[in-house]
Amino acid sequence: MPTPRHAVVVQHLAFEDLGSFAPVLRGLGWTWSCLQAGVDDLAPAREAELLVVLGGPIGVYETDTYPFLNDELALLRERLAAQRPTLGICLGAQLMAAALGARVHPGGTKEIGWSALQLTPQGEASCLRHLAGVPVLHWHGDTFTLPDGSTHLASSAVYPHQAFAVGTHALGLQCHVEAQGADFERWLIGHACELASTGLDVPALRAAAHHHAPALEAAAACVLRDWLGALP
Repeated sequence: MPTPRHAVVVQHLAFEDLGSFAPVLRGLGWTWSCLQAGVDDLAPAREAELLVVLGGPIGVYETDTYPFLNDELALLRERLAAQRPTLGICLGAQLMAAALGARVHPGGTKEIGWSALQLTPQGEASCLRHLAGVPVLHWHGDTFTLPDGSTHLASSAVYPHQAFAVGTHALGLQCHVEAQGADFERWLIGHACELASTGLDVPALRAAAHHHAPALEAAAACVLRDWLGALP
């Protein structure tokens, strides 16, 4: 039997995990191990066949407060320069953008909730085509400039840079394509303080997740399968 391919996942919050991507990876024969940002040594991620950097509530620019971000940035610079397969979600995408020389900064507006992406022509021709018309979960307040040499794939009504690719080896997703309905209550609990401060309607977010998550999970599975299938 072929040796299973192995991924390393860098996690910042317990409830922001691989979500609906996990069964897809498992079904394709991948195994993975998780490293906790700020706690674990990131060395195992350097040569991993795939690196996935997940989301979190801190800003890329907060390196004085959270010095471990420098280690993540160094890791991503090394991997992206070597064209090793790398997937970033939310904070992970922002870290990828910064590692590629882009500016990450507060956007001035919280984008929290479910809405569809606007795909660029390049996005419509990419693995993200499966997301056309499918509301995804947005949960961020930071944004970034588009990295030099990257391909702009998607925007939203609030922020122009929601997804980018570098070649076929790197994909950055500002939005949470991996979100799944079964675990969404963990998001509402984990982000209770942020939700209270923004005055968002928690029951409405819960209802939206119940309504939109099944379609997103199906589309996300197709996105990940296509992207993995195109890896070098």
